[in-house]
Amino acid sequence: MDTPGRTTPTALDFTVENVEKALHQLYYDPNIENKNLAQKWLMQAQVSPQAWQFCWALLSPEKVPEIQYFGASALHTKISRYWSDIPSDQYESLKTQLFSQIACFSTGSKMVLTRLCVALASLALNTMPDAWPGAVAEMVRVFQEEGGGVDGRARCLALLELLTVLPEEFQTSRLPQYKKGQVRGALGREWGSVCPLLQQLLRRTDSPGAVKARVLRCLSSWVLLDVPLNESEDLVHDCFSALPDPELFDPAVDAIVNAVSQPDSQRYVNTLLKLVPQVLALQDQLREAVQSGDMETCHGICRIAVTLGENHSRILLEQVDHWQSFLALVNMIMFCTGIPGHYPVNETTSSLTLTFWYTLQDEIMSFESEKQVIYLQVYRPVYFQLVDVLLHKAQFPSDHEYESWSSDEKEQFRIYRVDISDTLMYVYEMLGAELLSNLYDKLGRLLTNEQPTSWQHTEALLYGFQSIAETIDVNYSDVIPGLIGLIPRITINNVQLADTVMFTIGALAEWLADHPVMLSSVLPLVLQALGNPDLSVSSVSTLKKICRECKYDLPPYASNIVAVSQTSQCMWLMQALGFLLSALPVEEILRNLHSLITPYIQQLEKLADETPNPSNKLAIIHILGLLSNLFTTLDISKQDDESADVSAPPVKTTPPPPGPNPVVVVLQQVFALIQSVLSKWLNDSQVVEAVCAIFEKSVKTLLHDFAPMVSQLSDMLGQMYSTIPQSSALDLTRQMVHIFASETDHFPPIKALFELVTTVTLSIFQQGPQTKTRSVFI
Repeated sequence: MDTPGRTTPTALDFTVENVEKALHQLYYDPNIENKNLAQKWLMQAQVSPQAWQFCWALLSPEKVPEIQYFGASALHTKISRYWSDIPSDQYESLKTQLFSQIACFSTGSKMVLTRLCVALASLALNTMPDAWPGAVAEMVRVFQEEGGGVDGRARCLALLELLTVLPEEFQTSRLPQYKKGQVRGALGREWGSVCPLLQQLLRRTDSPGAVKARVLRCLSSWVLLDVPLNESEDLVHDCFSALPDPELFDPAVDAIVNAVSQPDSQRYVNTLLKLVPQVLALQDQLREAVQSGDMETCHGICRIAVTLGENHSRILLEQVDHWQSFLALVNMIMFCTGIPGHYPVNETTSSLTLTFWYTLQDEIMSFESEKQVIYLQVYRPVYFQLVDVLLHKAQFPSDHEYESWSSDEKEQFRIYRVDISDTLMYVYEMLGAELLSNLYDKLGRLLTNEQPTSWQHTEALLYGFQSIAETIDVNYSDVIPGLIGLIPRITINNVQLADTVMFTIGALAEWLADHPVMLSSVLPLVLQALGNPDLSVSSVSTLKKICRECKYDLPPYASNIVAVSQTSQCMWLMQALGFLLSALPVEEILRNLHSLITPYIQQLEKLADETPNPSNKLAIIHILGLLSNLFTTLDISKQDDESADVSAPPVKTTPPPPGPNPVVVVLQQVFALIQSVLSKWLNDSQVVEAVCAIFEKSVKTLLHDFAPMVSQLSDMLGQMYSTIPQSSALDLTRQMVHIFASETDHFPPIKALFELVTTVTLSIFQQGPQTKTRSVFI
């Protein structure tokens, strides 16, 4: 067979020779199609009845490891997925053959050995506890016996590999649920055979490092079976003893973390209390690792401390006789949070601790009030210290250093700062208004200090304010007026600092709505920042929040805001201007709208005359998008509840102003231009979608005030949909029908539109999927 898989194979194809050819094709054929065909054929071979014949032959010593590996994998597949096909009288011979092969490969390919161990583990799980009671004890006995010409170290490593993969195979096995419970119980009873072996190997002075490392990995695997912590206690202590050995450090950390993080371990309070001093004893090793820049050791020790604290904070808090040792553990985790260096370039450890601080706070706040008062006396100072540490960690590096970071490092740092922000917001629930006062005092001292200070320090304190003010109601806080007064005193000579100033002002937009006299202090900063392309996101976002929250206090600033905004083509800025204009008299709205959108209309007229091409298509969509965003928020009906459901027209509480709505005036003026654009771009779904968005957002905002446009828009929609049906036109039609179908004055055009759309849609389904209109519609 030259190319296995090119034709559907028959059972006769699955021979040793063909399998080897297919494997050669899979590994060495440069043609990806041939590789895929070979892989598909091999997957069929692996599950075929013939696999029982060729898999043993593929394990022959003269074969290359890739071929041997496939043979071992085929064995595992047959045992794990097709166990019911194996006669019970063959269990014993299969077990014997696997033991023999594992012994042979104990000095051979590691990847083949592992697959054979997984195959025997699967056999054991399927035969426990009835057909093969005491499976683990027998595995230990078989590999401890002399013989087979295999040296003791190799047999020992093979046994440890087998014992390691056994619990792992259990976790992923396809055993029925009832059987899984039986096997879990049987494995729990087998721990008595495993534990002494692991202890003996770990404590022997002549055990090679590779053996001890395998012992630790084996322990990691077994504790995931919920081995009782008091039964693995001595081995866990041995893991702590192994931590100074660099070769054993990583597997020892994993074993400790896995043992301590098991849910059942909370039952063993005395064992947990014994672990706390052992964790605290790692502080010297931790400090040495920090001083030498050994990030991996820092990371590992921090994982241990955080795992103990995070999983058992309530248990340890409740042990009032040991409160000092738990506080010492908390302070050790604080050291890890504040570990020197900038995340993620100089350190990667501090981020591990953040969840711990959430957990500890939750546990403290969940106690009844009398106990809570006592715990807060101890831990409130700790959390104030945490705020200082977090704000220090949130500081940007020097400009020169930050420029040397990769884009990925900058993105990781940004996400890290978001995590810090979330933590600060959460901590506020415990510390309350005193936290804001604390931050304000620090910022005030910093800005009034005659000594020069770094912009990073100022930025971090502002970031702390912003983190809290974004989600917490700070309207009652007596420090916000002072903060607003301090902001103009900040020397802004850096993009990151300027961004944070903008976002902080934006976070205080609701407060500014209640204290409009303070707008004059900060609005000039925002308008100035609009002219800086590097600050476009933060300044536009902040202006949008101010215009939304403070729109009725902005008319004195309106002409200035519109003038500054005219140089920008930002979608969000258009939404901000919509909020702003909504609060002005209709005459002023129209005047500002004219100056604001005339340049875009002129540009659109020019584009409409050009021959369609990809470049002018993007420009057209952009201009239509700007208009859509403007009309999304331009609402003169003074309905403040923007979150209300627009699916049902609300009852107006104020009479509409005389004359048509300003949005309707503009739409009527540009309607012919929009029709001109559509005439050239009707077959382009993106342009049609952008056109429909203008009207759909206007309808949702204006509701019944859109009435003057119903007739001509219905006509245009009908023409569009009957020429080339598109989903965006259908969505707009649904919106129109929903709002205006019940109104007598508008029923005729809405009825005509509905009938036309229904007729066209039905004809599409009747024609079937091969028609041109059907494909466009999809």
